[in-house]
Amino acid sequence: MDDSTIAAVATPPGSGGIGIIRVSGRNAIPIAAALFRASLAGTGTKPPRSQFESHRLYHGYVVDPAGGRVMDEVLLSVMIAPRSYTREDVVEINAHGGHQAARAILELVLNQGARLAEPGEFTRRAFLNGRIDLTQAEAVCDLIQARSQRALEAAAALLTGGLKLKIQQIQNVINDIQIAIEAAIDFPEEVALDAENLKRRISEDVIAPLQALIRNCIAGRTIREGLSVTIMGRPNVGKSSLMNRLLAKDRSIVTDLPGTTRDVVQESTAIEGVVFHLQDTAGLHRSPDPVESIGMAKAIESADEADLVLLVVEAHRPVGPEDIRIFELVGTKPCIVALNKSDLQSGPAACPDLPESWRANRCLAVSALTGEGIEALRAQLHQAAVGGAAKSLGELIPNLRQKGLMERCLAAAAAAAQDLARQAAPELVAVNIGLAADCLGELAGTHAKADILNGIFERFCIGK
Repeated sequence: MDDSTIAAVATPPGSGGIGIIRVSGRNAIPIAAALFRASLAGTGTKPPRSQFESHRLYHGYVVDPAGGRVMDEVLLSVMIAPRSYTREDVVEINAHGGHQAARAILELVLNQGARLAEPGEFTRRAFLNGRIDLTQAEAVCDLIQARSQRALEAAAALLTGGLKLKIQQIQNVINDIQIAIEAAIDFPEEVALDAENLKRRISEDVIAPLQALIRNCIAGRTIREGLSVTIMGRPNVGKSSLMNRLLAKDRSIVTDLPGTTRDVVQESTAIEGVVFHLQDTAGLHRSPDPVESIGMAKAIESADEADLVLLVVEAHRPVGPEDIRIFELVGTKPCIVALNKSDLQSGPAACPDLPESWRANRCLAVSALTGEGIEALRAQLHQAAVGGAAKSLGELIPNLRQKGLMERCLAAAAAAAQDLARQAAPELVAVNIGLAADCLGELAGTHAKADILNGIFERFCIGK
């Protein structure tokens, strides 16, 4: 591993109350000793590494050694290896905020022999030095980029090792199975392969937990990136009014004239910590107007790309052929049916006269005018987003890399179980169970290729 000392500004660019310059590596403390002058007497009389105590803050000044000019009044924090983020010696210079002030101190650090850190290099060193595994490293990036409270909580749960622990448990089972198989291969006359017991362990302790984790993938992506929802329906059923009510502000133009919305209007809102990207669309009907036709084509395209469709019909009118045609356009896409204008309905407000094919979809009576049923609709949207994963944030799979590796591990484990069921040669079982172990190793990072690591850490900002 590269043993150079790296440095970067760890705070965002621009003006602020504080600017932090982070330094990590074997020369981090000597560099700090060369630039820092403590406000209390007695510093500088010892060798650099013993001059500072770990995990203490020192008040003083950064001084340009070339001319003795004071650059800034700072707080210096020192973390001696291995008790640091990177498990190397780490120094953080807490200076006054501002782009020029931080850059000037960083230049002094670089002049002392450090080099500018690459994106994500501090976290990469934490991973390479064994402080975190690859799932936790990816969680650091998710934590920084979290756009909702729920995404923040999910990333924090992953960072503390929720997924790591689950993977380690599966790895331990696979390791035990590998040992049993290898013993049967090496000592066939002394060790009998207990195929039935091994098959049961693979099924219960490898396949079942992997399946549960993979089911959480959709919820993990949704919590991290948000859920896209296209609002569809005939003209003048209240799509724009419903969107405004969900947003709690007037984003879409609302009039009594049908066809007011011609383009896709997009806005995001948070429901119980999950971000929803709402798209209000043109009303779908047969029209000779070329502008309306373009808007309707965009509405259908938006629905095709959405995670969920919110189909709006009128609660006080019978479902008509146009409503049914729009429902058929949705196809197998997850759908919630909102029976809007329930304030105009004289009878019960519970899915009246709906076709039988609609019954499998969640149907709610709402009123964009009065707000009736809006909280129930928001709850249904939240449930559609997180499903059953709401209580297991630490076991969510937030990205496709992790999902793909788990699916490959699952396939290899299932193949090993089938080999055991048909009493195949132990050598064949060993191949498939070995593939499963390799997939989990790549997931945790112990067997990850350099290009995979590069792709992950390039997503980070410089300084993290």
